[in-house]
Amino acid sequence: MPENNLIVLKNIHKTYQMGQEQVHALAGVSIKVPKGSFWAIMGASGSGKSTMMNLMGCLDRPTSGTYHLNNRDVSQLDDDELSDIRLQNIGFIFQSFNLIPQLTVLENIELPMFYQGHEPDKCSERAREMVELVGLTDRLKHRPTELSGGQQQRVAIARSLVNDPPLILADEPTGNLDTATGEQILDILIDLNKKGKTIIMITHEDDVAKHAPNRIHMIDGRIAEREVYIA
Repeated sequence: MPENNLIVLKNIHKTYQMGQEQVHALAGVSIKVPKGSFWAIMGASGSGKSTMMNLMGCLDRPTSGTYHLNNRDVSQLDDDELSDIRLQNIGFIFQSFNLIPQLTVLENIELPMFYQGHEPDKCSERAREMVELVGLTDRLKHRPTELSGGQQQRVAIARSLVNDPPLILADEPTGNLDTATGEQILDILIDLNKKGKTIIMITHEDDVAKHAPNRIHMIDGRIAEREVYIA
């Protein structure tokens, strides 16, 4: 496997049992994602794009097929092993922000480092660096309910970066934002990609997807179309 690929999915199937019926969420997906590339995964509801993100994010396992992340086969790891992989390799950005309302901006950003067992002083120092990166140094002690949607998403981006993961997964990162604020968030993602982060963004909006040089369109659990500019 070429070292340049951060992600290699090979013939991935994911089947769910829904009562008496089997639902084939993914049906033989194969893709290679080079390190430092920027991708958009597109598709209507039920196309399989969210299932694909859950697998790439080590939130779920494939029914069959193999998934190599950073040259490690993570297809059948147990829950504890997958949790460690997520902490070390993946930053998540969600449409709903997923911030903890009782915590301040700084505390929300520090959280992944605490899970890794870092000293409080190191957590605080690194979190402050990330706050500066996303332009929220004047909001350190604010809580999520005191922030706009765009500011909350900036906090979520800072949190996703605090452990310096090679992979950022963004699930509809502009979905709850107005157009101008959404463009600002996309500019941050583009800048992170220029600095070497691999970005995979789930979206159903063409105007959002066009910011990614590489795009795949999913239909019925399969890749229907590829627009790949970084091989």
